[in-house]
Amino acid sequence: MLLWLTNYLTQYDPGFTVFEYLTVRGILGVLTALIISLLIGPYVIRRLNYHQIGQVVRSDGPQSHLSKAGTPTMGGALILISIIISSLLWSDLTSVYVWVVVLVTTGFGIIGWIDDYRKIYEKNAKGLSAGWKYLLQSIIGFAAACVLYWHAATPAETELIIPFFKDFALELGIFYIFIAYFFIVGFSNAVNLTDGLDGLAILPTVMVASALGIISYLVGNTEFSAYLNIPYISGTGELVVFCGALAGAGLGFLWFNTYPAQIFMGDVGALALGAALGTVAVIARHEIALVIMGGIFVMETLSVILQVASFKLTGRRIFRMAPLHHHFELKGWPEPRVIVRFWIITVILVLVGLATLKLR
Repeated sequence: MLLWLTNYLTQYDPGFTVFEYLTVRGILGVLTALIISLLIGPYVIRRLNYHQIGQVVRSDGPQSHLSKAGTPTMGGALILISIIISSLLWSDLTSVYVWVVVLVTTGFGIIGWIDDYRKIYEKNAKGLSAGWKYLLQSIIGFAAACVLYWHAATPAETELIIPFFKDFALELGIFYIFIAYFFIVGFSNAVNLTDGLDGLAILPTVMVASALGIISYLVGNTEFSAYLNIPYISGTGELVVFCGALAGAGLGFLWFNTYPAQIFMGDVGALALGAALGTVAVIARHEIALVIMGGIFVMETLSVILQVASFKLTGRRIFRMAPLHHHFELKGWPEPRVIVRFWIITVILVLVGLATLKLR
């Protein structure tokens, strides 16, 4: 939106051309979302407290979590407001990619809002039924995948890039739709499963989003993509602004969500952020890099799958409790130790994921 204004103002002052640079708008996206989060965060917390919109704690969860009951939740709305405002202010609104990722994020946020509302209104920790949640996620994820497939103008836009292989990419064809759908819906639920401790999910999301912003910029730049020998996809660089806005909004939210949390993001935030990561990775054609960088989310999801499968097949549990972070809590790790160690692992995984850009 402001890009149009600055383009108009360049006829009066050439200095406004600085806003055409993606790096400048990406930084402004970070700062704008961060400032919005910090400014309206206290107001949002007060309003949630006033309306008694508090966390409903699982009765079968760790006993240490019982003290979290009543902490304001649905704080993910704060993140979404910051991301959307910042993205629309600094992005090129003629970009299909920008609209796809913004609408997917908003759509999954609405699903999460309905889920959180039912948890709070009905005092039921399960919220929206799994069937309805999955159906709504599938509709949005499948629609986004179809739009991206129909919009693809070059073979590179529907190829699966395999890290560490220099001259090999798997042409997906129509199967691109299913891969895109899987990553959008899959990572939405993966981040949601990880969101169980104060700040556990948000900082890894910020780090992965920042790395995806870098990848999107490189993929959308002819010189850098040629140097790194990765497929060039026109327009992906514009996602730098969105990823920057996500990082800024996430950091602003972490200010209030760090241990002991003043607010939780709820499903309205977790589902939306996971879908956003999946969508950006699909557009930039670096889904496998996302699996590496978002390894914490993957491990949390696998721990649930393995736990359920093991219990159904053998009657035994692999972990003391799933998702994985609860297992370590029940082993006696203090909550801050679990959180920080998961953060450290994410830093390492993000660096490995970025290294795959050159190690081909």
